[in-house]
Amino acid sequence: MTDQDLKQTPLNAAHRELGGRMVDFEGWDMPVQYPAGTIAEHLRTREHCGLFDVSHMGEIHVVGPDAIPFVNHLTTNDVTNLVDGQAHYSALTYESGTVVDDLLVYRFGPERLFLVVNAGTQDKDWEWIYSHKGDYDVDLSKASDDYCQIAIQGPKAESILQTLTDTDLSSIKYYHFAEGEVDGVPSLISRTGYTGEDGFEVYADPGKARQLWDTMLTAGGYGSDTGILPCGLAARNTLRLESAMSLYGHELSDKITPLEANLGWICKLKTEFIGCEALRDLKANGLERKLVGFEMIDRGIARDGFDIYSGGGKVGVVTSASPAPFLKKNIGLGFVPPELAETGNEIEIDVRGRMLKAQIVPTPFYKRER
Repeated sequence: MTDQDLKQTPLNAAHRELGGRMVDFEGWDMPVQYPAGTIAEHLRTREHCGLFDVSHMGEIHVVGPDAIPFVNHLTTNDVTNLVDGQAHYSALTYESGTVVDDLLVYRFGPERLFLVVNAGTQDKDWEWIYSHKGDYDVDLSKASDDYCQIAIQGPKAESILQTLTDTDLSSIKYYHFAEGEVDGVPSLISRTGYTGEDGFEVYADPGKARQLWDTMLTAGGYGSDTGILPCGLAARNTLRLESAMSLYGHELSDKITPLEANLGWICKLKTEFIGCEALRDLKANGLERKLVGFEMIDRGIARDGFDIYSGGGKVGVVTSASPAPFLKKNIGLGFVPPELAETGNEIEIDVRGRMLKAQIVPTPFYKRER
């Protein structure tokens, strides 16, 4: 695929003007990092504030009298527990209990839900959701082209964004949202994120994306030694890994269930959804593998897809791994048999032919002070 074939967010020109190094990410032309570098972007988000373009994510409107029962039939978490102005994390599952995609479900009202799905799976997700419409009284519409999405993340995110809106951000609880204006632009302001930090994701008209991006950078003091930094995909990945957040295609997939990925808390097995019977059986009969976090003991860096060994035999695989810039450790996530999953157990990882020691540790690796 050539650069001309890649999809672009409304902020593509801004990324290039800021010196973003562009890569093909799931068919999108996206910045992997800016001149400051991944480590600087990561640390600035942990200590001050980072700005992320996530406009490549997919959005779907579900509207109608059966909006809640329909989405409840499709997803693992219980939508009936949501109140207006609240969102939750959930998953679409196959009959086998494995994952179509993970997603956010927003409740605007009893007949209006808003789904946010991953960039690389949005076409597949749409087909899956639409194919199960059946007799449910709902209208489904693709809305990805109707929104830009900008994430402002870090301990200073609220104070920076507050200068651009009359909406009282302190009144928006975690995983809740409000409709208001940011820099005069009608926006959905959601207290959510993928970094392990406090912060917000702002959804708005894509035609206003550049205005919002530029004003957030200005309000955050971009250019100063401690000001906000634009952040690319690499920092987004290391931030979510330190926080042990799952990434579709790594910790979740059509071959992995949420229970194996330590996401039993989003699986309300007393409700009826596609895949619930398989997940109930799996829970009753016991897991064959479990997602764990590990730190490298020996000098070396594990990477995604490396094999995990114990007792001289292969027992699992690394799903995500990287140096952790804030923690200054080499960390990772991977699947091992349940009997090996206890904190403190040692494993070995085949790092390009070298068997290096690692230790299983609690997750998340990093947890912000609240």
